Amino acid sequence: PSPQPKRSSLPHTRTRGIFVGRQREMSQLMAALDDAMSGQGRLVMLVGEPGIGKTRTARELAAHAERQGAQVLWGWCYEDEGAPSYWLWVQLLRAYVQRADAEQLIAEIGPGAADIAEIIPEVRQKLPGLEPSPALEPVQARFRLFDCIASFLKRAAQSRPLLLVLDDLHWADKPSLLLLEFLARLLGDSHILVVGCYRDVELSRQHPLSETLGQLAREPVFQRELLRGLTEEETGRFIETAAGADAPGELVAAVYTHTEGNPFFMAEIIRLMLEQGDLFNQDIAEDGNIRIPEGVKEVIGRRLNRLSDRCNQALTTASVIGREFDFRLLSSLADNMSEDKLLGAADEAVTAQLIEEVPNRIERFQFTHALIQQTLAEELTTTRRVRLHARIGETLEELYGEHVEEQAAELAHHFGEAESLAGPEKLVHFSSMAGERALSNFAYEEAEAHFQRALEAKVVSLNGLEPAPDGEAAAVSCLVPSPVRWTSQFFPRISPMFHA
Repeated sequence: PSPQPKRSSLPHTRTRGIFVGRQREMSQLMAALDDAMSGQGRLVMLVGEPGIGKTRTARELAAHAERQGAQVLWGWCYEDEGAPSYWLWVQLLRAYVQRADAEQLIAEIGPGAADIAEIIPEVRQKLPGLEPSPALEPVQARFRLFDCIASFLKRAAQSRPLLLVLDDLHWADKPSLLLLEFLARLLGDSHILVVGCYRDVELSRQHPLSETLGQLAREPVFQRELLRGLTEEETGRFIETAAGADAPGELVAAVYTHTEGNPFFMAEIIRLMLEQGDLFNQDIAEDGNIRIPEGVKEVIGRRLNRLSDRCNQALTTASVIGREFDFRLLSSLADNMSEDKLLGAADEAVTAQLIEEVPNRIERFQFTHALIQQTLAEELTTTRRVRLHARIGETLEELYGEHVEEQAAELAHHFGEAESLAGPEKLVHFSSMAGERALSNFAYEEAEAHFQRALEAKVVSLNGLEPAPDGEAAAVSCLVPSPVRWTSQFFPRISPMFHA
């Protein structure tokens, strides 16, 4: 049977069912399926962040397995409380029992029918009159149940290979995980492929699944496939499939930058842009000003809600600093939090895989996904965000000291966001400084953007026909090239003039 619809499914849109990329992962999965079909059972875990395409990849494998003659059974885990024990296994076993006729069931379920009927009542409906099994001590009774289920599945797979898909294992109850460990030890000589899906961002060392994964990793049948975001090229194919038209390069780049190739995030953004008629809006594509859909915010919000208030507070402040941030700067901004508490909050966020340490950079962190930073920043009121930018700019000025020129662009950004509160002076100063530094590095387009921002802050027309209000504005105006000269073919000729 088809699995329960994921909350990430997109009904009534073209984005539903799109599958691009994943050639390497599908190759590995199909090889595992081939092994199982030939009598060498396997266990594969599909791992990744929410929305990365674990279930979608499993569905693609399931369709292939059915074409190869295998029978596919799905089990999914329930997030909230209230689900019965072994719910993951109850679903797929129930589906098999309901399909089988009584004669087939008697042959495959064997002497364990009464034990299995304790968790699958449908067995008694198919096989009435079952005698109860002899009473055992609880530990022995559970072992017998596990052995009966494993034997049943192995016998069932002899007539037709089985693909068992276990979805959302990060929500699995402990008994279900123990049964998985038991079955894994017996898979080697079976016609069974077990595919589990789980979110690595949900796990800690204390999580029940972490212990199970440690046990499973010892089994020769086990392998793990980590799903990462799609490439920019695959993102383009995804958009073109969803929109039914060629996607401009600017649009592809903007969507890829925002989503980092996460298929669910892409699908939600594309759906929103299709609904609003903005998918091929050139201005939005060039500016990269893409709204975060509510579906994406909900996914990220669920992860943030599991963190402490202290951690959320620190991350919110860090989100205004930028995708990458310095711990010293964050500590300077966290007035009501000691350094030890802030370190604890950072450790909590790293464990939750919301931020990570920047390689080879002491006390530097970055958000693991751009949309996490954007979601946190957008939750702030405009007033608080502006004030934070002003404080960040002032603090950075002190931290950088004599090296401030090297970081002028960063300072110009923060004072630009805080212009309504801090005024234009520092924005003009650091934008001009950043422009001159860009010129010295032959980054002409970047220099033009910095100079133009400085002139806009001085309320100077960019057409060059109006007098500058003061000497500073006049000096910046001289550095802004005219559109006629601003072409790459003249860069070598005009650079000496800029430096002069």
